[in-house]
Amino acid sequence: MSLSRRTLLAVAAGSALAACRPSTARPPTPPGPPTPPPTASPTPTPTPSPASAPAETPTVAPTPAPTSAPAAIPVPLPTRTTVTTRYAEAAPTDWGLDVPGVLSALPDGERAIALTFDACGGPGGSGYDAGLIETLRTHDVPATLFLNARWIDANPATFEDLAADPLFEIANHGTAHRPLSVTGRSAYGILGTGDAGEVYDEISGNLEKLTALLGRPPRYFRAGTAHYDDVATRIAADLAQPVAGFTTNADGGATLTATQVHRELLDAPPGAIVIAHMNHPAAGTARGLATALPTLLATGRTFTRLSDAFH
Repeated sequence: MSLSRRTLLAVAAGSALAACRPSTARPPTPPGPPTPPPTASPTPTPTPSPASAPAETPTVAPTPAPTSAPAAIPVPLPTRTTVTTRYAEAAPTDWGLDVPGVLSALPDGERAIALTFDACGGPGGSGYDAGLIETLRTHDVPATLFLNARWIDANPATFEDLAADPLFEIANHGTAHRPLSVTGRSAYGILGTGDAGEVYDEISGNLEKLTALLGRPPRYFRAGTAHYDDVATRIAADLAQPVAGFTTNADGGATLTATQVHRELLDAPPGAIVIAHMNHPAAGTARGLATALPTLLATGRTFTRLSDAFH
């Protein structure tokens, strides 16, 4: 998709994304990062005594933004204190949909398409498009589902059903659906996170929730509105949450008609990451998907989850 066309679709998305805005209250500060599942070791490692245990070193070189997903979750993840100290003086130089650290396409040479669907949660954003999911299941088409913490809380039974289906990969869509910024930048009228600590909270709150529910950490993160600055994406990398952007905006924030969604899907190139929404059943997303998928499959197009594309 050309930059101008992508920008127009992003502008069109504003009205729908504004309906998924977070509450005005700041989310509570979580006690710390989730503990990843333990890794088996052939030789037990002695536990150091309290006197010899190393103290946390707050001054650490920033982690560079990723160009692909990591193979494993680093252990341990940094604490909130470490992150706020590390980035206390960091000033962003870029802001928007496609900044350093955002994966906007599948790896070079990948011919499949990655369908990704967001569920934003909150007032006006906690619906469930069961027809869309049924279409994916009918055609055995895999997808990555980015679920916000508020949407999970509003749809616990549906979450369990989706998480149990190997066709789908569950990913992190944030705690309160906020744009990811260290300076309070806004997108579509939704106030972004105000500093490194709030960036940490927005990522780690839902990371902790999903890790507890799934028994393992989700592998990808996408912020509310998909807007970031380049310091925020570095924090996401530190938390082992690679940021998934997109190549093709298939439904313009659930504002496009079924015909428009159909056309955007047919135009998605091989290797594209496609973004659409699964929380607005009255939108044209499901109907556009239902008419486009048979054509795409008949022409030999294949589909992948993000984790299957990034090795």
